[in-house]
Amino acid sequence: MTLPFFVYGTLRPGEGNHDVFLRGRTLAEEPARLAGAALYDGPGYPYVVEEPDGVVSGELVTPLPEEYEQLLVTLDRLEEYAPGDARNLYERVAKPVVRGADGRTVRAWVYVAAPPVAARLRARGTRIESGDWLTRS
Repeated sequence: MTLPFFVYGTLRPGEGNHDVFLRGRTLAEEPARLAGAALYDGPGYPYVVEEPDGVVSGELVTPLPEEYEQLLVTLDRLEEYAPGDARNLYERVAKPVVRGADGRTVRAWVYVAAPPVAARLRARGTRIESGDWLTRS
């Protein structure tokens, strides 16, 4: 499935991993929101945790077609995601995301906290109430 990526932390424009992994490899980057999710401090990087009452702000990133496959591998490695691996910190899942420009809903890859990580964060983590990594305090 070829989908854009919803990025919400260190891969957002202006954050350190954006320049390293995304600069020059994208066709479009636009503001977007993910409903049904909350943002937690990692610390140092965030986790999206599925929660019905939250909204997370981020960017919808559409890779250049010729960069897609390699970028998918690179981002999976960055997020320490391997399909079916019980040690994953994140899971890559397809979610509906609302584009900020026109309010249209599109499906995008989102790296969400793996179930054991999400349970720990809900129990003892620090929720970023704004849902926006860039405005956390």
